[in-house]
Amino acid sequence: MSSSAVIEASLFELVERARGLAVPGERHILGIVGAPGAGKSTVAAHVVAALGPELAVLVAMDGFHLANVVLETLGRRDRKGAVDTFDAPGYANLLERLHRSALAPGRPGATEIVYAPEFRREIEEDIGCAIAVPPSIPLVVTEGNYLLLDDGAWMRARACLDEIWFLSPADELRQHRLVRRHEAFGKSPDDAKAWALGTDQRNAELIESTAGRANLIVRVVEE
Repeated sequence: MSSSAVIEASLFELVERARGLAVPGERHILGIVGAPGAGKSTVAAHVVAALGPELAVLVAMDGFHLANVVLETLGRRDRKGAVDTFDAPGYANLLERLHRSALAPGRPGATEIVYAPEFRREIEEDIGCAIAVPPSIPLVVTEGNYLLLDDGAWMRARACLDEIWFLSPADELRQHRLVRRHEAFGKSPDDAKAWALGTDQRNAELIESTAGRANLIVRVVEE
């Protein structure tokens, strides 16, 4: 995992680290990465809620899933979540706009409200312009699987991030979470396990190979 620092941290400690990036009058973007089931959404949502709406907003990579009808046309519907089932250039464009919209006197776009899409898991589709990001919010938290890939538009996205945390729970815990999530959203126990150990696991192996590019590799511990 290269020279990235590996730490054990509580959610409280992660919130306090994020607080250091939430500097009024500036704009920073924190990326939270990990394999499916690593806890990215939970950690990101907790950080944003703890900091409050005046300091932080969550804009997830999942808002750039290709629509199911597009995936069906491309023959990729059965592996939704793989790297080629996202609009990577669209995601990179959004992060670049979020940098430009930072509150800075005389800066182009400094008064612009940026509207971001949101992924709704209950319908397995994105909803456009669902999240408003005013220029006054100093910290944008983004989470997703592929923020550390050194390929194409993912590198543009990475260039916008001031700090990246890679979440690394035990594989057994991560896979257990995945199976339960798939069951909660309608898959049978057998189908949930097959997806978690098939499509999700193939994606996890790619994602975990990028961990060494993170600023921190984090194992979240109970407080």
